[in-house]
Amino acid sequence: MLNRFPLWKNLMVIFMIAIGALYALPNIYGEDPAVQISGTRGQQASETTLSEVQSLLTSNNLQPKSILLENGSILARFNNTNDQLLAKDKIAEKLGNQYSTALNLAPSTPAWLSSIGGNPMKWGLDLRGGVRFLMEIDMNTALGKRQEQLQDSLRGELRKEKIQYSAVKNGENFSTLLTITKPEQLFDAKQLIRKQHPNLNINEVADNTLALALSDKALIEARDHAIEQNLSILRKRVEELGVAEAVIQRQGAERIVVELPGIQDTARAKELLGATATLEFRMVNTNVSPEALARGIVPSDTEIQLDRTGRPVALYRKAVLGGEHITNATSGLDHNTSTPQVSVSLDSEGGEIMANTTRQNLKKPMATLYVEYKDNGKKDENGKPILEKNAEVINVATIQGRFGSQFQITGIDSPAEAQNLSVLLRSGALIAPIQIVEERTVGPSLGAQNVEQGLTAGLWGLVIVIFFCLVFYKLFGLIASLALCANMILVVGLMSLLPGVTLTMPGIAGIILSVGMSVDANVLIFERIKEEMRNGRPIQQAIHEGYNGAWSSIFDANLTTILTSIVLYAVGTGPVKGFAITLALGVAISMFTAITGTRMLVNWIYGGKRVEKLSI
Repeated sequence: MLNRFPLWKNLMVIFMIAIGALYALPNIYGEDPAVQISGTRGQQASETTLSEVQSLLTSNNLQPKSILLENGSILARFNNTNDQLLAKDKIAEKLGNQYSTALNLAPSTPAWLSSIGGNPMKWGLDLRGGVRFLMEIDMNTALGKRQEQLQDSLRGELRKEKIQYSAVKNGENFSTLLTITKPEQLFDAKQLIRKQHPNLNINEVADNTLALALSDKALIEARDHAIEQNLSILRKRVEELGVAEAVIQRQGAERIVVELPGIQDTARAKELLGATATLEFRMVNTNVSPEALARGIVPSDTEIQLDRTGRPVALYRKAVLGGEHITNATSGLDHNTSTPQVSVSLDSEGGEIMANTTRQNLKKPMATLYVEYKDNGKKDENGKPILEKNAEVINVATIQGRFGSQFQITGIDSPAEAQNLSVLLRSGALIAPIQIVEERTVGPSLGAQNVEQGLTAGLWGLVIVIFFCLVFYKLFGLIASLALCANMILVVGLMSLLPGVTLTMPGIAGIILSVGMSVDANVLIFERIKEEMRNGRPIQQAIHEGYNGAWSSIFDANLTTILTSIVLYAVGTGPVKGFAITLALGVAISMFTAITGTRMLVNWIYGGKRVEKLSI
């Protein structure tokens, strides 16, 4: 029978729209300004801490919307940001360094909805407010570190092959100058370097002296490697801040954009993201006498670093282990001395290296070197700040026994420093130092204004389209309008459900554009029905031919739009990607609501009946 859906198809359409409405529901509830309190020394917040916070808020006439203790952390919700900011200051002053007090925005979604995965749609920086950093990687430092590693490798390889050299030093443009002592060994040195380092260009610049420089391809790979590694580490650091919908992406050859929607503690974000600190574990060269150390006379494989008291320590240049092997780090107190410490866990490779090193160097001293790059106030010829390497020996400990993937670092000044160091070690050491060259803050009020204007534009667009449909297509126009509302509900529900999808102002523009394109499919169907009726077809046959005949045109038009959106997403940046996602989702869903959804309603009204006239 024409224009009748089987029961399963009707139930499918109703089920799909109901699921979309269910997962779009959390967006109605919004978010509450909140203060989150958690321990900084490995301990957790307790009922006693909760009572202290409640008493403090009451004494300052601050009435929280709710305050809960969950998983060792306290979350206090407030009715407005003024109460939130005042509460944060008072709590931080009361609890001191024992607890970390951070500003937060907590979804007010009911527990039953959260339990089935219902969460509000993630908002971008322009809607929610937050901070945007433009960060530049110091490639000179990255290439300099690579140059040092190459020189250390060359010394070891040449000694192993018994090729005598008199100098390994820096050349221009991060090249390395290698001087061979015996001319007859020059050819052997070249062969060894070509075998071990095929990405190096080798040139003879003087008698028995080779200039070694990275090839153009290797240089590009080194830059890309530094960018990708830093991107990965910055993502881990953002996770430490608790920002799930952050945007972290590459911009140009040496820059990274970080957008943190909803973040309110911008100083903490800036400190953590821009930090360049890491640890190196190095053996102490005990063969250097105190007199030679005082005069600064050390072998070429050794350098002098100062500890916190200013005492010089002779360390081998080659690190036993770097921060890249650290998988976890937690701050706490040493049970014996009650001083701050950081407990470190290494990956399997790092654990094996540490086990072998400690086994081979029993009763010998090993130092923990804290390395950080800071702006020294000077600028290069391009006007960029010059970062200067600052290193400090945290502690020197004698290896008393073999240990592997877990150990403790002591000699740290304060619990706050221990906590900050543990966060940096957990997230990883930056391959190359980065500096924040631009910072933009979008206030919550400006974000709220963008939301209001976007919703107003969307509402007016919806009203105008519905008015057009009702005037031109009457009852069929009402059916198209209902399908249009269902389309918007499904788009919001799907964007709330999909991980990694963020709504921005361009995204709102994409949704509004998809509203018009959704009705466009119904216009094609309705005009085709009218044409079939003018050609003398029976009403039921006209409806059937209208939907079937317009399908190919609708599919072709929407497919080209979706393909365009895919291209925009592939080549675009943040705002363009947001527009592409919402447009593609809106158009794809419209093929379901504008064709299957409206036909279900038309079938309910007209299907299987003797109809003399259509309201179209």
